Amino acid sequence: MTTPGTVSVAALRQYVRAAEAAGIDTRPILALTGLDPAILDTDDGRINGEQFQHFIHQLVEQADNPILGLETGDFVQPGSYSVLGYITMSCSTLGEAVARIAPFERLVGDMGTTRLSVQGDTLTLTWNCNYEDPLVRPHLVDNVFASWINYARWLADDTTTSPTAVHLRRQSPGPELEAAYQERWHCPVTFGAHEDCITLPKALLEIRLRQPDPLLRKTLEAHALTQLASLETDSDLTTRVKHSIQKQLNHGITRQDLVAEDLGLTSRTLQRKLSQEGVSYQRLLDDVRQQMAEDYLKNTDMAIPDIALRLGYSETTSFHRKFKAVAGKTPGEFRREGGV
Repeated sequence: MTTPGTVSVAALRQYVRAAEAAGIDTRPILALTGLDPAILDTDDGRINGEQFQHFIHQLVEQADNPILGLETGDFVQPGSYSVLGYITMSCSTLGEAVARIAPFERLVGDMGTTRLSVQGDTLTLTWNCNYEDPLVRPHLVDNVFASWINYARWLADDTTTSPTAVHLRRQSPGPELEAAYQERWHCPVTFGAHEDCITLPKALLEIRLRQPDPLLRKTLEAHALTQLASLETDSDLTTRVKHSIQKQLNHGITRQDLVAEDLGLTSRTLQRKLSQEGVSYQRLLDDVRQQMAEDYLKNTDMAIPDIALRLGYSETTSFHRKFKAVAGKTPGEFRREGGV
């Protein structure tokens, strides 16, 4: 299972603009998702990927629109791509801009990854969506491809720029709605494909863009690399938190404030940083507890009540219930079967 990671507020803002244009009040949806509307006013904020996925799910259900994702692509702006959008704006050619998608797309979010391949005169951009919600995936892919195409046309200052073809894994929304894809993309669209990809003539990469600025691009890329490094550093946090939790559990302690103190952070800062990574302290605690429980059951003769106490459970029944929910068997059954 791929973790949803985090997403820039800029990506969320695009969906909010599209929803408001359709007359949908997003405030109740944000509340259901656990997001404060004030976050939309931040320029460099990031949100939990699970919250973003849940937001899209709720929006799709409320809109009851099979091509919502496609239509949200109409609301793309340079800012929708965070600093990546401004990097591409300063590129000299469309090829330069396309080449920057894969290295910097994580700044937009961890929704998926792009792969570029060239065969003869054809360039293929394949996007692998990380989100697993079956309701969300097709709309997210539609949004990504529609946004790419619209943004490329804006960069090139040419509304006729179009792919050779678009292939979508999603099933057709029906003959009538298929026309909406043709009208926007001006190319054949295949539904039920084995992967999500766009093909375009390699010659399009030579198209000159409207606002080339090589010096600005270098400055922005340096800034983007710093931001990426920050994300990578943050991703190490979960490992350090798990190690600290394990140390505390050796003494039967599960307190978040003591783990935060061990890492040189306040409890609130730890909570915020974990949220930015798309995880919670409770989830990491559950993961470490399960791992340690299985290890004790397989490799020691420690009594099950003692294991529960060591792992910070106030009651053995709570330990039994939690363990069975994860492993599908009780601690006793797990031990008797040798942890198989």
